[in-house]
Amino acid sequence: MKKLSFAVIGAVALMTGACSGGNEDQVNNAEINQTGAELNDIANDAAANAAEAENLAAQQAQLDANNAAEVTDNTVNPKDADEQNVSGM
Repeated sequence: MKKLSFAVIGAVALMTGACSGGNEDQVNNAEINQTGAELNDIANDAAANAAEAENLAAQQAQLDANNAAEVTDNTVNPKDADEQNVSGM
């Protein structure tokens, strides 16, 4: 049992060591492939999109508030005499 566990642990250690060799970190790779100007443009676009989304959310809230204020109760309450006139039922 000791030999089997030692062999499994050794195999796992070898596979783990083989996976990490020669691969660059993805974050570093992205930084190498993109220039600072491109990253700044992407960041500016993201900020503009966030500002536009915030403005649209405020506009939607204002429209919702206006619609809530315009909703009126159009139902007509029956008169007392009409309520008592149920002989046809």
